[in-house]
Amino acid sequence: MSTSSTLTYNSFEKQVYDVTFNNNDHITTTVTNVAYVAEQWISEVKYVHHHRLHKLIVGLDIEWRPNNRFHPNNPVAILQVCVGRRCLIFQIHYFVGGLPECLEDFLKEESYKFVGVGIEKDIIKLEEDLNMTVSKAYELGDLAEGRYNEKWLKNVGLKGLAKQVLGIELEKPKHISRSNWAVRYLSYEQVEYATVDAFVSFEIGRILFLD
Repeated sequence: MSTSSTLTYNSFEKQVYDVTFNNNDHITTTVTNVAYVAEQWISEVKYVHHHRLHKLIVGLDIEWRPNNRFHPNNPVAILQVCVGRRCLIFQIHYFVGGLPECLEDFLKEESYKFVGVGIEKDIIKLEEDLNMTVSKAYELGDLAEGRYNEKWLKNVGLKGLAKQVLGIELEKPKHISRSNWAVRYLSYEQVEYATVDAFVSFEIGRILFLD
C-alpha cells in the first residue's frame, strides 16, 4: 500500500505533514514536543468533532528506541493519537516532565474510546515510564473477534486487521519499525509509519464500533 508525505509547515516548534495513504486518504500530521501545540491540536479536534465528543474514537500508539543489551528498557519516545484525518505525534523524549497536562487530560477523558493493537502493553509502558493512565482503552483484536465471531482475529496484528476490516494491504517495514524513534527530527518514513499506524487503528476502531 503506497504511502507518501509532504512537509507543509516547518518551525522550531512543530512540523506539519500531508501524509497520503491508500492513494486517496490525506492525513494532516503534526509533529511536536511543545505543550501548547499539542493543546491547539486537541482544541481543533474538539471543535471539528464537537457533535461526537461523547463517543469520540481515538487511534493510539507509541514508539520507542529499540531495546538492546546495553539499553534493555528504553523509555517511550513518541506518542501518536489520531482522530479522523488529524494525527498528532508528540515527541515525549524531548519534553521535560513526561506529558503535558493537556495530553494527560485528553487520555484520561472517560467519554473517549482509545483503540489500538497491543494497546494494553502500550498502556502498561506508559504507566511505567510516565506514571499516567488511559481511561478507556480497547484492543482492536478483541473488538474484531467479537464483531466477526472469529477467534483467529484476536492475534493477527494491525496488518491482519487492516486486511480483514478495511480490505487493504498494510506495509510495516522492519527497518522503520525498529528505527531510532528518539531522534530529534523524524524522517519522512518514520512520520509516515507512525501516522499510518495511528490512522489505521482509528479507522478499524470506527468501523468496529458502528452499530
